[in-house]
Amino acid sequence: MKPGEVLVQGERIVEVGSSVKHPPDAEVIDLGDRTLLPGLIDAHVHLFLHPGAEDLQTVEESVPQRTIIALLAARDDLMAGFTAERDMGTEGAGSADTAVRNAIDEGLLPGPRIRISGNAIDILGGHEDAIHYNPAQHVLSNATYANNKDELVTAIRQEFKEGADFIKIYETGPDKLRDGQFSTIYQYSEAELKTAVEEAARSGKRVAVHATGEPGTLFAARAGVASIDHANQLGDETMRLMREKKIFAVPTFTIFDYFADHAATPAQAAREHAMLDLKVQDFRKQVAAGVPMAVGSDVGPFPHGTQAREFVLMVKYGMSTLAVMQADLLNGAKLLGWDGQIGALEPGYLADIVAVPGDPLQDISVLEHVSFVMKGGVVYKK
Repeated sequence: MKPGEVLVQGERIVEVGSSVKHPPDAEVIDLGDRTLLPGLIDAHVHLFLHPGAEDLQTVEESVPQRTIIALLAARDDLMAGFTAERDMGTEGAGSADTAVRNAIDEGLLPGPRIRISGNAIDILGGHEDAIHYNPAQHVLSNATYANNKDELVTAIRQEFKEGADFIKIYETGPDKLRDGQFSTIYQYSEAELKTAVEEAARSGKRVAVHATGEPGTLFAARAGVASIDHANQLGDETMRLMREKKIFAVPTFTIFDYFADHAATPAQAAREHAMLDLKVQDFRKQVAAGVPMAVGSDVGPFPHGTQAREFVLMVKYGMSTLAVMQADLLNGAKLLGWDGQIGALEPGYLADIVAVPGDPLQDISVLEHVSFVMKGGVVYKK
């Protein structure tokens, strides 16, 4: 609507319209010719990572140091307009994200609303294990080991004890590309993933998986996870199940795009670009098949606060601007468990509001230029 006004009282929206009540004691913030939107949502972030050698960060930097970095990252994300996020694993910093989430929730430091997973869960020698180091050095994994159903249950209970909101499991890896064919090995069987989903559900919580391809993606869909993150390759049956069970794919294009453009060698760059090309082809197939989508960037290995590029890439690779906005705001709210609380400018919703120059439905890149940020009725950027 043009013009648009929003009345906020406390942390919530009271009224929205072309003209709303102006209580005598109200502070008026005139943003001029800007578009008002609900706060943006990033469903896949790593607050405990920053650009540079990922494995070395987790080895060389102490957990207190990484926690300080995570708090700065959270502030950068909020200032870029992301008022809600899902932190997909601390990469070896254990449950330090509990302290980050709680400090933000208590108003001690600025940052988005965060759903946290604590340490992700992985098999021995799996995707996040320290497999490139001298074994005699006993370098720790960046995830928590669980090698069977019993160990999964134990690991999940420990994560929840330490404050996790959901569970992140590595289901595939390593990814390979041979003669134009993508392949990736699964890490947990369908039965093991079902056990994990059931154990999380016992506490009213859910499981998200890092899963790039078949058959791991199919096992995850059959087990009933909340989201399949990266989702480079989804088979027909996997896509059908995701539609039926409303399981979200979170494509994370920005990280693939970043790695392709920042590869260490020309050979690695060629491999990363080839991987991205195949991912784009499969994504177009997923969009055509009606797979539910949410927006997550995998920010951390590239600079925090720059992840609105994910919107631009999702449009570039085949979604309409409206569909991407719905994937972010409506599906993101559902995936983070804040449906009916965030993702819309409606009475009763939390007052998470951002402003951008121009109309994102005409040019989604304006989301990279957020000029005003309010979260829970508090102005953080003006």
